[in-house]
Amino acid sequence: MAGVSVRAIVALDVPDARRAAALTARLGPSCDFVKVGLELFTAAGPAVVRAMLEEGRDVFLDLKLHDIPTTVRGAAKSAAAAGAALLTVHASGGRAMIEAAVEGAGTKCGVLAVTVLTSLDAAQLGEAWGRPVGEMTAEVLRLAELARAAGAHGIVCGGGEAAAVRARHGEALAVLVPGVRRAGGSADDQARVVTPASAVASGARYVVLGRAVTAAGDPAAELAAIRGEMGL
Repeated sequence: MAGVSVRAIVALDVPDARRAAALTARLGPSCDFVKVGLELFTAAGPAVVRAMLEEGRDVFLDLKLHDIPTTVRGAAKSAAAAGAALLTVHASGGRAMIEAAVEGAGTKCGVLAVTVLTSLDAAQLGEAWGRPVGEMTAEVLRLAELARAAGAHGIVCGGGEAAAVRARHGEALAVLVPGVRRAGGSADDQARVVTPASAVASGARYVVLGRAVTAAGDPAAELAAIRGEMGL
């Protein structure tokens, strides 16, 4: 996982491999990093990862693993064997689970610990955890400390918390920011969103672009415009 340049990752949030291939064909070679999430991976399995690699694209396998350490270790090993460059687990699974993921993934697949989903606000998080949540950044920083102690490559958090994570951890933790929308764009089901430029300015190393690109009339043109905003 060498290098610290910012990478734009396009989310292939589609229901099957055929539509994934059609989308990447429209996006062209500038789409050099893609996210395969639960919907697509459940439908197409490791074959879709191999297909993206054959197209010359890096793959972020966004499965948000959360299970006992032995199971997560095995799943991470399989993800790395499939060729994934990045894999997510839930930080709330605990230090032993994150450590197991890191061990299973080895040196070629970076483990990212998801702190707080960007679809949640403080009230929803407090309901889920059974205690009041005041400042979201404090919760993200607490889980980021756990991820770093466990040897994770980085963490996933909202753009609003990324600068605080970067200030505390520097390059020791790579930050991936999802929920990115262009100024004036719809937030859809995200509670905490930022613009691409803001995500980069806050210290994100990876920025996930979903419907802001894939729902556009001309996805390739939209990707080019956003990459320009990011200085890529």
